[in-house]
Amino acid sequence: MKDKLIIGMPAGSLADPKRGGNLVTLLKAAGFPTRGYEDGGPTAFPLHSMLFGWDGRPQEFGAQLALHEVDIAIGGDDWITERLLEYRHEYGQEISLQKILSLRRGNVRVVVVNAPLPDGRDFDAWMSGLLRERNIIRVVSEMPYLAADWFRKKKEALGFSGNWDAFSVQKYNTPPKIKRGLVVYEAWGKTEAKVLNGGVDFGLEITQTGSAIRNYGLQISEEVMTSETGLWANPVIKKDSVKYELARMFLLNLYGAVFAENKVLVLFNMRKDRIGPVIEYLEGNGLFGDEPTMNEGVNFTEFSIQMSMDNPKMPLAQVRYDLARLGATHIETVPLDSCIPGMDAIEF
Repeated sequence: MKDKLIIGMPAGSLADPKRGGNLVTLLKAAGFPTRGYEDGGPTAFPLHSMLFGWDGRPQEFGAQLALHEVDIAIGGDDWITERLLEYRHEYGQEISLQKILSLRRGNVRVVVVNAPLPDGRDFDAWMSGLLRERNIIRVVSEMPYLAADWFRKKKEALGFSGNWDAFSVQKYNTPPKIKRGLVVYEAWGKTEAKVLNGGVDFGLEITQTGSAIRNYGLQISEEVMTSETGLWANPVIKKDSVKYELARMFLLNLYGAVFAENKVLVLFNMRKDRIGPVIEYLEGNGLFGDEPTMNEGVNFTEFSIQMSMDNPKMPLAQVRYDLARLGATHIETVPLDSCIPGMDAIEF
């Protein structure tokens, strides 16, 4: 597919129009309506024959980008990082991927969870005790390489070096492959149950609110990273002029849809002999950039201003009321599907 841009399309909650990600709606607003994606695939872009949707799991896209199986992909920071760490620690390869756009959705935290420590003991002191007393420490996670990377940094910070460099990624409860070090059990969910029931010493968990962790009576001892969904690329794509231009086209329009979310365009008319106070009001409240957008008529001037719908310091309803008091008429509010400031909005 040398003449097509191959896009990694994540299955799961992002594809579901009834759940929080609602990527289908975002893509449509960007000018890329999909067919088949919300039904589990195969994904097609009926208006753009040069775009090819590769349906997959976000967990896989880091590797697929590294192998050039996909050109760009929509995925979370956490899973991309997990795959990069896997390449580094398991295969000795450094992979360079670039996050080229935040999609402002899919926010999660990756945290260390453990059973409540006795007598309110400090987590670092408890971990130091394990490092002194044990030959094997066991952790469970859906992201084993992120867990191993965190552990390496943690034991160094606690003053423990070479003896704990070894680690082994294994299926849950299989015999340790190493005599001393960290055994990371790769799990597929229900990390909390394994920690609660003593199957491991602690876990590395993905959470949004922490409610499931609290329900299991566990505690969060450290935050390893925060993650959100974004658009990722392998910079090697810049060497292919056709794919690179398609990627920039896709990126710019997707940026416009993300930037326009929760924004509206307010249009209204003012008599020409009364525009002075309106301009002062707009300027005083930062409701335009360099200058207000004005269309001159014979007796009236039409204004248009862009506003956020969720700004508590400048509520949309209050602005419309203030404008009406100043003499504005025919105040119309138009939802924005896209707003592209210019080509310099993207840096890829």
